[in-house]
Amino acid sequence: MKVRRVSGCCQVIWKESGKLGEICTVLDQMERQVLEYVIKEDKVVLGICRGIQYLNAMLGGSLYQDLNVQHPSKTEHHMEPPYDRVIHQVQIIDGTPLHQLLQVTELGVNSYHHQAVKTLAPSLTVMAESEDGLVEAVYMPEKTYVWAVQWHPELSYQTDKYSRKIFESFVAACYRSKMRDNVR
Repeated sequence: MKVRRVSGCCQVIWKESGKLGEICTVLDQMERQVLEYVIKEDKVVLGICRGIQYLNAMLGGSLYQDLNVQHPSKTEHHMEPPYDRVIHQVQIIDGTPLHQLLQVTELGVNSYHHQAVKTLAPSLTVMAESEDGLVEAVYMPEKTYVWAVQWHPELSYQTDKYSRKIFESFVAACYRSKMRDNVR
């Protein structure tokens, strides 16, 4: 697996036309350095929203910059508050780690984004897709635990058991990673 060097997510993002929000190159550079390190060292990663977008772009995938223009759909991807409620469904792919964890093939999620994965990076595998075909969750099969989701479980964990399960899985993976590192 080769990590593509970029000076920031925005450099990769600009390959597509569309609406961009405020750009913070310092954040992009810091995230690139952290992500390169944790992937190389096989550390635990859970990307959320921008996290799935950045992971995909850094590893060689592309993004829709403005879903309303580039991927018009009746599926709501930019909901209004409160954010701890379901706005659309995702189909969880059988046999993926997310399916093994949640034991469901359909999941209601919240959604607040205007960008999304367009072309999947070669080292990522899809775990879930939205009703309109957007990639909603991915993982790196050759790594211990590199997962990313497009929705916001951090905003719904208090009311949604599946969001809690994702975080419990992440924390357990962190613990196993620490134990593994202590053995070395």
